[in-house]
Amino acid sequence: MVRAWLYNDEDTSDPRQLHQYSPNRPVSLDQLAETGVLYKHVEANVNYVETINLICNERGYKNRDFITVSPDKLRDYEAKVKTFFEEHLHEDEEIRYVVDGSGYFDVRDKQDRWIRIAVSKSDLIILPAGIYHRFTLDSTNYLEAMRLFKEDPKWTPLNRSNETEKNKVRTEYIEKLVSRPCFLVLA
Repeated sequence: MVRAWLYNDEDTSDPRQLHQYSPNRPVSLDQLAETGVLYKHVEANVNYVETINLICNERGYKNRDFITVSPDKLRDYEAKVKTFFEEHLHEDEEIRYVVDGSGYFDVRDKQDRWIRIAVSKSDLIILPAGIYHRFTLDSTNYLEAMRLFKEDPKWTPLNRSNETEKNKVRTEYIEKLVSRPCFLVLA
């Protein structure tokens, strides 16, 4: 089951650490949904592909691939991990199903604070197009994920800047964020 909390920006330790306040400031699934982030637990057993296929059909995901993020499996590991942790957005949803391992997605809330989302085996997370986010492994240094795409597999980050604030997908995301208390529910 996914866990989320407000990210403690004052903690300057390794990004792979929890970065929680003391006491912790948890964030509920409903609060995550207010940002447009969707979560579903899909047990990673022999039937998980069937469930993923149903979700793909419902949401129009046509393509998929797998990525393993670990020092010995990912080419140019240090550079890639650094890129993943740069604050950015995508013009498409970012959909990840964690097959094995664990890590953190950080997303911005309405007040521009970071929410840290701990993902692990059997977690499916959908980040809406236009949301600022970043990713890092946790201290295990290993995550294997299925990446789902509506079109051809691509991963094009647009790092946060004055220009990305004017991006059409970003402005549409902000309009949804302001106009509705909650985007969608993933059944």
